[in-house]
Amino acid sequence: MQSERRWLALVVIAVAQLMVALDATIVNIALPSAQHALGFGDSDRQWVVTAYTLSFAGLLLLGGRVADNLGRRRAFLVGLTGFAAASALAGTATTFGVLVAGRALQGGFAALLAPTALSLVAVTFTDPKDRAKAFGVYGAVASAGGAAGLLLGGVLTEYLQWRWCLYVNVLIAVGALLAGRAVLPDPPVLARTRPDILAGTLVTAALAAIVFGCSQAAPHGWSSVQVILPIALGAAGIASFIARQARTESPLLPLHIVANRARAGAYLSVAAAVVGSFGTFLMLTYYFQVVLHYSPVRTGLAFLPLTVAVSTSAYALASKLLTRVAPRALIVPGLLVAAGGLALLSRLDPSSSYPALILPAQVLLGVGMGCVFTPAISVATSGVDQRDAGIAAAVASTAMQIGGSIGTAVLNTVAITATGTYLATHAPAAANTVHALVHGYATATLVAAVLLAAAALAALALIDSPVPRRPQVAGAAEPARR
Repeated sequence: MQSERRWLALVVIAVAQLMVALDATIVNIALPSAQHALGFGDSDRQWVVTAYTLSFAGLLLLGGRVADNLGRRRAFLVGLTGFAAASALAGTATTFGVLVAGRALQGGFAALLAPTALSLVAVTFTDPKDRAKAFGVYGAVASAGGAAGLLLGGVLTEYLQWRWCLYVNVLIAVGALLAGRAVLPDPPVLARTRPDILAGTLVTAALAAIVFGCSQAAPHGWSSVQVILPIALGAAGIASFIARQARTESPLLPLHIVANRARAGAYLSVAAAVVGSFGTFLMLTYYFQVVLHYSPVRTGLAFLPLTVAVSTSAYALASKLLTRVAPRALIVPGLLVAAGGLALLSRLDPSSSYPALILPAQVLLGVGMGCVFTPAISVATSGVDQRDAGIAAAVASTAMQIGGSIGTAVLNTVAITATGTYLATHAPAAANTVHALVHGYATATLVAAVLLAAAALAALALIDSPVPRRPQVAGAAEPARR
């Protein structure tokens, strides 16, 4: 593929990935408005986010295998078309159920689109220098897209309507579709195997059960049967999925993909980073709008430093160092810096200063996330046979969405539980209600900080990839590493 056309294709891929990343958070700022319009409660609000991330996570492996079989260019274009249609459905929702169903369909088509996009980057850019630049762009978009979605969501909610946070995807998808038909590469289909639909359904249902169980902890407590039973069923479903993959001839997830310790560490790192970022987005969105009474646009602007920090870190720092240092030399410090930002946010109270507390916390979180995503995604998709490029990319995206789904459910539950505990131990008053809400947000971010610090230790032990020096996709100069 000609060099100029490769970079044009990267622009199209990045736009599609931006749309997918935006949609994980663009409705966050619209949530208070949507909640008022459709009349759903605080315990249900997480499902507007997790319906998307959950179906995204559960169907990604199936989407990656479909992309390997259908052809990556064709799968990419089908994913764009379906995503646009699902966005239009969600935008027209008049009930909570239709909104959640539309968001789930968005996640399903994103599950086809995201691994296709990432695998196209992986097989198109094999030279280490170009690969680092390409993954720098992809990493910046993937990690900054969520924060950018908050800003765009604020503008659309305030000046148009919250529904435009969904309609905007139709415009983006149509533009990417037209451009993609002209410039996207069409790598050959190296092998065709029948996708394991049963396995895809099994892992999706298992993840849904775990998220549902986590969501029930706020009203019933972590030790209740309403929590333990669905989480146990979900764990059993995941165990059954793994057992099925080990004995089938055409697994949806070849276990050697995740058996590689460096890739496993990379998957864990991106999952943990997404837990921290999604939790922060949800908590700060309600802090800005409910506690500080910011408008949607002002709320979006309040997240702008995080967007800038992530983009700058991913492209200007991580991608430049990716060919000079080992990946864990970026990933481990990145996780620790992000954890430091979350720890700073755990000091939040109703009178916290934005310049003195929230701004530096966002900068730390953004710089850390940028240093995690770019090298981790590169490690996750390196050293695999081209026939498995789609599924390796799908696992990386799955890790992100699992982090987003379970992380949002757990942190939302932690926040609600901490708020309830605070109210139960303090005299009822309007001031105490506000303090209770903020106490819940601060407690949730502290939990996220501890999780990221633990992930940094795991990444230090697992990720042993050296400094990349040669092309890392099988079929180029380097043989596939299993």
